[in-house]
Amino acid sequence: MNRIQQVVILGGGTAGWMTAAALAKTLPRHVRIDLLESEAIGTVGVGEATIPTIHWFNELIGLDEAAFVRATKASFKLGIEFVDWARPGHRYFHPFGSYGVAIGSIPFHQRWLRAQAEGLTTPLSAYSLATQLAAAGRFAKPADDPRSILSTLGHAYHFDAALYAQHLRSIAEAAGVRRHEGKLATVERDARGDVAALVTEAGERLAAELFIDCSGFRALLIGDALGSPFEDWSNWLPCDRAVAVPCARIAETTPFTRATLRPAGWQWRIPLQHRTGNGYVYSSAFLSDDEAAATLLANLDGAPLGEPRFLRFKAGFRREAWRGNVVAIGLSAGFLEPLESTSIHLIQSGIAKLIALFPDADIDPGLARQFNRLFGADFDGVRDFLILHYHATEAHQAPLWRHTRAMALPESLMEKEAAYRRSGRLLLSTDELFREASWLAVFNGQGIAAEGYSPLADALDAEVNRRQLDQIAAVVARAVPTLPRHDDAVAALIGAPAVAA
Repeated sequence: MNRIQQVVILGGGTAGWMTAAALAKTLPRHVRIDLLESEAIGTVGVGEATIPTIHWFNELIGLDEAAFVRATKASFKLGIEFVDWARPGHRYFHPFGSYGVAIGSIPFHQRWLRAQAEGLTTPLSAYSLATQLAAAGRFAKPADDPRSILSTLGHAYHFDAALYAQHLRSIAEAAGVRRHEGKLATVERDARGDVAALVTEAGERLAAELFIDCSGFRALLIGDALGSPFEDWSNWLPCDRAVAVPCARIAETTPFTRATLRPAGWQWRIPLQHRTGNGYVYSSAFLSDDEAAATLLANLDGAPLGEPRFLRFKAGFRREAWRGNVVAIGLSAGFLEPLESTSIHLIQSGIAKLIALFPDADIDPGLARQFNRLFGADFDGVRDFLILHYHATEAHQAPLWRHTRAMALPESLMEKEAAYRRSGRLLLSTDELFREASWLAVFNGQGIAAEGYSPLADALDAEVNRRQLDQIAAVVARAVPTLPRHDDAVAALIGAPAVAA
């Protein structure tokens, strides 16, 4: 077979250096990996929040957690707090991990729904250790022992995206990746129309059999050169701007991200060891840039540490993220706003599929079709989950929220919502990113209530079921005060005193 000898990655930043590090760790040593980036071109990276799937990537590249947390000023994340989404004055928490514990074959939430129908008033959040730890400012890692309530936890990280890219660059270069400084000038094509080489403004020529487009929103290879069309999803996700600014850290670092609804979008809060990241994601159809910046600056925890920075984007996806001998990873493939912290996941999702389907030099079109099917399903699933947040709101009278409440939904989302309303069923395929606990959190948090429960739950003894639910809630409540404060857990990992507020 004609094996690939050279891979060229266009663009650095988080996507480029994640791809470089992963390929360097998985491809045979004879495959040369070159990365072209320019210090003159900025990256989108701001404070970054992740979800638990990041552990797969960290294990793949052999990341040392303590070194990573130290280098990127990272904090731990147990989930996301949503403020004012269901209705003004309301908040709920989307936890990582699971609700309750597995008891027999009947899903835990169906046990809870059955008990609710019989008068139980204990909220679902009382059965989530991650939720209760986050509220108390405490943190613990999951335990492997299924008998421990700690086994119900999940966790991820917040970190400085620029520092993360630097950290990954050091890992990738140590593994043999060669970085080239410069801007792309021209793209050479071969007789088939595939990319043959990239030529920089300084005249350097980088040839390869496979090219990875990590050039961000510009999509210089997959879009400009190869013309892969972009599928616009702004009819469902109308926000097209963001303004970001860090501020001083003035309190303990909270082990969760916060998303607060605003009249024309929502505001993020991402706590790091040394500062807090903030941003306002908004629709330019309903708000000016100046108004967005003023709103953000008026709602910071501490003093701003820089000037507001503006970003422009459009929600959507390229169904052919792999076309010819070019694979798009990151923003060049598509963009979904960071409401559920999926940006890093979608990068590593593309990386994982590329590694699994890595081609020979003939670039089998069947591999590209499979990649595009799987990658598209991942984007579609995340898209539907985000749309649910926008659609399921009450009492917000700003024009944006009236629009999103009334908009037509994708059929795939309507089916999920209808099934949950009828009997609390969660119709999830085996490869969907967001699992039962995530859909439960948002359905319940945003006021979509199950009107019934699975008939299998009728087999439960009502008294035994109620007693078991009470015991689980009690175990969660007893565990919380025994676990360390979040800042102390970070300090213990990196071998440093807890950072003072």
